[in-house]
Amino acid sequence: MIGRKSLKVRSPAVAGTWYAGTSTGLQAQIERCFTHELGPKELPKVVQEGPRSIVGLVCPHAGYMYSGPVAAHAYYELAKDGKPEIVVIFSPNHTGRGSALSLMNEGVWRTPIGDVEIDTKTANQILSQSSIIDVDDRAHAYEHSIELQLPFLQYLYGSTFRFVPICFLMQDPESSSEVGQATAKALSGKNAVVIASTDMTHYEPQERAEKKDKTAIDAIIKMDEEQYYSIIESHAISTCGCGPTIATIVAAKKSGAGKAQLLCYKTSGDITGDLSTVVGYASLAFLKS
Repeated sequence: MIGRKSLKVRSPAVAGTWYAGTSTGLQAQIERCFTHELGPKELPKVVQEGPRSIVGLVCPHAGYMYSGPVAAHAYYELAKDGKPEIVVIFSPNHTGRGSALSLMNEGVWRTPIGDVEIDTKTANQILSQSSIIDVDDRAHAYEHSIELQLPFLQYLYGSTFRFVPICFLMQDPESSSEVGQATAKALSGKNAVVIASTDMTHYEPQERAEKKDKTAIDAIIKMDEEQYYSIIESHAISTCGCGPTIATIVAAKKSGAGKAQLLCYKTSGDITGDLSTVVGYASLAFLKS
């Protein structure tokens, strides 16, 4: 329960740097992401009785000043689709801390907007379906890529959803697929969405980044995780969240997704004007047929 004295709290690691550090400032910053010329250009409206056809998303996780408008496209579509009760977020492990595949199964994550409760039951169901995921809080203590998704979700839904964070240090296709399958089994019959938190090509010229990322995005749209991994390898695409993306494709297909669509693709160069070395950002949605 939220109110118990022994509650485990994961404090924000990048509030005040990667995004605004106060509740008022953060909500205003998120609204600017939605209204930005590269964003949806208007604030989202949550359709409480929406169709809930979105079972998966791909979202970027750079500082909001860079990738926020692109991420806003994913959350704009999610708001129109209704209100998920459970969100599972897959992320890369940038810090190298903790186990190869690390899940937290209790407590809350705190942001300047408030606390989000971990869905212990769903977390433990995922663990029971996979032998390769560990309960390990260390991987999550300073990792930014899950944290950056939560304020957008809180902006839409307040504290009315629960979530499960899973951090991927090991991102091979077999392990990633197993995590996706385990998650889909645990979410069967539940009102849930799975989110892959990932950026695309890192620190290459704009034209080259766009060309590389388009090939990877095409494979994601086909929902072909094997082709996606092959393209990442053969084109040396420096995406940080290959494993989370594979897991999300697999989980989405197992959850009834029949199509995927690109919502927005931009680079840091589109924001800053510096096209010499950019990072690619994409938002995609997986939808039931």
